[in-house]
Parts: sequence; C-alpha cells; structure tokens
Amino acid sequence: MKAFDYPRIATKILRKVPDRFDAALEWRHQSQQPALSGRSSRERQQTLLAEGAQWTFVKQDEDASGPFERLTAARKAVAGAWQAEDRHLVLIADTGDDLDALVSATLAALYDLPTYKQDAKPSNRLEKLTLVGPFDEARLNRRLAEAEGNALVRFLSTLPANELNAWSYRDRVEELAENEGWECRVYSYKELEQMGAGAFLAVARGSDDDEASIVRIQYRGNPDSTDSTALVGKGVCFDTGGYNLKTGGYMFGMNGDMGGSAVVLGNLLTASRLKLPVNLTGWLALVENHIGPKAYHANQLVKALNGTTIEVVDTDAEGRMVLADTLTLASREHPLAVFDYATLTGSCVGALSTRYSGVFTNQDAWLMPLIQAGRDSGERVWPFPLDPDYDDQIKSEVADIQQCNPGKSSDHIDAARFLSRFVESGVRWVHVDLSADHHKGGLAHVPTEVTGFGVRLTQRMLETLLP
Repeated sequence: MKAFDYPRIATKILRKVPDRFDAALEWRHQSQQPALSGRSSRERQQTLLAEGAQWTFVKQDEDASGPFERLTAARKAVAGAWQAEDRHLVLIADTGDDLDALVSATLAALYDLPTYKQDAKPSNRLEKLTLVGPFDEARLNRRLAEAEGNALVRFLSTLPANELNAWSYRDRVEELAENEGWECRVYSYKELEQMGAGAFLAVARGSDDDEASIVRIQYRGNPDSTDSTALVGKGVCFDTGGYNLKTGGYMFGMNGDMGGSAVVLGNLLTASRLKLPVNLTGWLALVENHIGPKAYHANQLVKALNGTTIEVVDTDAEGRMVLADTLTLASREHPLAVFDYATLTGSCVGALSTRYSGVFTNQDAWLMPLIQAGRDSGERVWPFPLDPDYDDQIKSEVADIQQCNPGKSSDHIDAARFLSRFVESGVRWVHVDLSADHHKGGLAHVPTEVTGFGVRLTQRMLETLLP
C-alpha cells in the first residue's frame, strides 16, 4: 500500500543571493542578473551562469494584482525553473506577496502525485529552498504547513479505488492519528446500526462486508478548552451511482469522490504542523456506493439518526445521505461551528465551473467574509441562497423530506437545504460543495488537475469567522 511520503526541504530566508546554488528563479519587473543585462524586456529568459547554475528570469505580470491572479502567474513562472537533478533552488522577488506566491507554487510543484508506472522516476529532488526578499519565518511556516496539507488531500484523492476503500482508508486514518497524536474513535457499521443511523447505512448496506464507518478524530491544540470546531467530510471511496448507475464515462474518476474527507485530514495535518492553539474535530463518513441485492433504491423510506424520514429518489445522491447522519453526530457536540466538505453535486459545477467552489451557510453575516476568505486564500468560493422556500423542491408526500428532486432542479441548493435539516438547532454551519476539487491544467498555484482545494480556504475561515 503506497504511503504518503512528503519531501522534507530545508528552507532559509536571506537578504541577498547566496554564492552557491543549482537554480534560481527571479520574478521581477526588471532582471538584476548581469548576464541578462539589457535583455530583460522579454517575459521569460534563461541562462547558465559561469558556475553552471541555471538562472531563470520571469517578468512580473502587472495584471497579477490579486491573490488568485498572483498565484496563477507564479504557477506558470516556476514551471521549468529547475531540473530534476538540482538540489538547491533560490527564489527571488521584491515583495513579500510575490515571494509568498512563488513559495506556494514551488511547494505545490515539488510534490509528486502517486504513480504506478514501472519506469516512474521522481521528478523533484530538491533538498534546499532559499528565499531572497522581504519575507518572515511565520509566513513561510504557514505556507509549508498548508502545502503539506494540500499534498495529503491530493495524494488521497489520487489513489486507485482498489487501494483506497472504506476498510483501508479507516486504517490509514487510524495510523495518521496515532502518528500525529490525534484522538481517534471509530463508529463501526454494527454500532451505527444500533444507533439508528439509517441515512448513512442506506448507502453502506450495498457493500457486503460491513466496511463502512464514521471516524471521529480530534486535534487538541488548546487542551484547556472544551470548545472545538467540527470539520465534516464526505468519504465515498468509490461511487458507482448504485441502482441509478453512472453511465458512459461518468463513473471514471469516482475514486476521488472522497475528496471532502481528505480536505478534513489536510486541515488537521496543517493545524498540527503549525501547532495552532485551537481544537478541531474531524468527522469522516467512509463508505462506498455499490450496487447489489442489499443496496438501497428509489421509493424506499429511510429514517435518519435524528428521526427525519427520507424518501429515496436517486441512489446517485448518496453523498447527502452519508453526510446527514455525520452532521448530526458532529453538531450534537455543540461545536463553535461545523464546516462540511463534499464533492456533492454536478449542478454546482454547472453553475460555477471548476474554477470556484460553492458555499452555503446559515449565518448571513458570514456571506461576505466567506467570499473574502476565498479571495485571500486563492481558493475562491461563491455563496448560494439557503432560503426555506427551496424546501418546496424536495417536499415528499410520504416522508418528512425527499432525498432530492426527481426532476430538473437546482440540485446544489436542494442538497444544502437537505443537509441543513441534520445540523442541530443553534449550531453555526458552512457547507462547501467542492466543484473546484479538479481543474484541468491546475488551479491557482497548484499545477495538477487534482487541486486539493480547501486547505488554504479553511485556514483563512478559521481566522476570520472564528477569531
């Protein structure tokens, strides 16, 4: 089983370029490298210095003024700035924001996603990263921690379906929790049956080995406090669609349908690396959506953990089912807030594309701060309405609620209204529909199609929504 092997790189901040290095990337309006003197009107130039080091100059884009634009420009700038055999890279910029973007893009590019090719070779062997410009250790440490959290999200979301299933995922989580000193509690299939978690189990019973579970993990950065923020993640390790079977090419890539749970783990790992003085409780709904004689199907009635009865409409709307009972468990602990993450609806992709993710909240005062958190982090989000009259679209004649609308509807909004019924009264809640978890060609500073979206956003949310 492939392990998460994150590279350890020595970092240093200097006021001037060191004497010895293998490659340097200079991101400025005008190059200060004598070898490029008089030739820096071009947007990108490279030269070999006398000592054999590669020097790359990339002209700063004057239009890259916001965080997302700056991160995107940095991703393009770092491409090809060092060779596979290089060990020491120097990044040079005149402003802290520019260095911040270069560091973020470099760290994202340095992590190799898991591969199973026979002739696979590591593309990056950098051992040392030196920053030249106005930067500080606290900012650097934050980017290092977020990069590792993002890499974990991308690693898990890329693993093949026969390597990451509900059993092995639980094992990985338990091992990670032990290594990081997190508390870990597993709610097994049998225990969830006894508790009456019917919404989760409706999906889980399609598997014949009772593999599904809900896992609670906790990072305690402030052990003197009982306050905690709950992070809830959809962990559907593979989604066939169930009896509403995915057709054509729509099933391909469903090994990544557990991305929301990976975002939870990535954020706990980031908090651990930064030693944040907060308590975070992760809730992972680990399951697979199979098809078989015991699998749920349309027109069945299901009773959720909180007593809500649900009329099943479409088995491919399994994400909201497994999140329902998980949200109930999380919100019953009365946390400071509940943030949930899920690759939930195609309609959110239709509304925003894969450049933004959608957000919903039961706190109107958080709408603008959520937008700003997305802008500041470079992981952009846009809020959608959560008004009660949308319940008309999932009204059932035989149960408290329909799982989803059987016709054409704004399914991302319907799903959020559905989930809102399982958050305990008085608990503040944000739902993130991860439409930007994959983006062809990369997104912001991340060069891979799997973006790991959600770590930088959440770290910013923790700062601004729960100061």
